[in-house]
Amino acid sequence: METIRAFVAIPLPPSLLDRLSILQRQLEKQVPPQSVRWVRGEGIHLTLKFLGDTPVEKLPFIKRALAAEAQLVPPFSFTAAGLGCFPRSRRPRVIWVGVEEPLGRLATLQSGIEEAMNGLGFKPERCKFHPHLTLGRVQQRVSRRDRERIGEVITAAPVEVLAEVPADRFALIRSVLKPSGAEYTTLEEFTLGGGE
Repeated sequence: METIRAFVAIPLPPSLLDRLSILQRQLEKQVPPQSVRWVRGEGIHLTLKFLGDTPVEKLPFIKRALAAEAQLVPPFSFTAAGLGCFPRSRRPRVIWVGVEEPLGRLATLQSGIEEAMNGLGFKPERCKFHPHLTLGRVQQRVSRRDRERIGEVITAAPVEVLAEVPADRFALIRSVLKPSGAEYTTLEEFTLGGGE
């Protein structure tokens, strides 16, 4: 059975990707050298659901389910602001910029997609949805002291609102892992509907 690595995400505008790249470069100067693997600018997106290895024969059903979910939620805007780490700043593994959407439409969209994909055999996420934009991942071999230093840098960095982002669509994206980093191809985009 042929499979592809896939996920569902909201693409980001080039203006925000530029700001995120600038922020990455600023942080890179402050953290210990080679301690973080930074996500390439064009690879940053707002992930709604990671599908992982996906049977190609399921793609038509996935696309149909995503198109139906898109119709249930009206377009919205979200704010990209603030820095943080998963799981916590003292032992950071992932460095991210936060996402806020006060109307709850982003959460509604994500939970609808989660439920629809669960119906197609994709396990639901164990963790509660925490919308974010991943900037980088801390290298596994990093010492405890360097890891703590990264957490200190992230905690101290003042990051105001980077952008107000209009969201009127999301995409099913294929990811191919290469030595140079993941390469992404949009398989299909889904326009958000009225939903009111």
